[in-house]
Amino acid sequence: MKTILVLFGGGDRDQMIFETAVAAARPLSAHLDFLHIQVGAGEAARHTSAEFARGAGLRDALDKLDTKARSFSEVAASNFRDLCMRWQIEICDTPAGEQHVTASYREEAGDSLERLTFHARHCDLVVMGRAKQKQGLAQDTLERLVLVCGRPMLVAATAAPQRLTGTIMVCWKESGNAARAVAAAMPILAKAERVVFTSIVERDESVVDAVKDLARQFAWNGVATETQIIPAKGRKIPGMLSAAAEECSADLVVMGAFGASRARQIIFGSCTEAFLRHADRPILLMH
Repeated sequence: MKTILVLFGGGDRDQMIFETAVAAARPLSAHLDFLHIQVGAGEAARHTSAEFARGAGLRDALDKLDTKARSFSEVAASNFRDLCMRWQIEICDTPAGEQHVTASYREEAGDSLERLTFHARHCDLVVMGRAKQKQGLAQDTLERLVLVCGRPMLVAATAAPQRLTGTIMVCWKESGNAARAVAAAMPILAKAERVVFTSIVERDESVVDAVKDLARQFAWNGVATETQIIPAKGRKIPGMLSAAAEECSADLVVMGAFGASRARQIIFGSCTEAFLRHADRPILLMH
């Protein structure tokens, strides 16, 4: 995991996203590829009330959106330079190949989801904020990107983390999504001081043996592991997982992004979506 794509919006969340990306990059000596998408006025209008404007009102709304887009671009580039200077991150176009973090910056225009997906697929990890988008992107950009990019997504919390590799909690469910999330997170899991495999038991208690077997395999590879089996007892799973993450002081949570139904491809499954609301800590997702 050597190339990390970081989505920069040009807003007040840039610093938190930057520090989350650095926390992921440091144990891996990775290169941070910062990307800002300048969303055109036409595309941005589809996500605001300007979509319903007509005539002179539409022209005025598009002019304002175009001005905002240029402002977001200027702020994003300035934030990148200032934060790299403050954190002493070397700016270079390609990874230096040495044991330290480097960073580069690019800006693109065009169809935002298409450009984000293109660059995400060429990186090992994608970092972005969890809150609804404000800089012209569709509000459900995170959900859409998780579903189509085929790469793990590190979703930042509302506060910057000190580190990500102290305690990592893995939310395990016997599913392909969970297995892919664990496989994608392996470079980070291998650097962890402690990995806690957590599973909620509803009806099928065979998951207990499955979690223990998974933890045992990690232990064979030198990773300090624990298991945490939580009986559901009719309680809501997102709240239980959030409480479990709090109890073990997880620096990072790894989980699969479970789809609720094929008819709702553009949103997370209810469990994942609710967990993002409950647990205010960095979360690595894989669909």
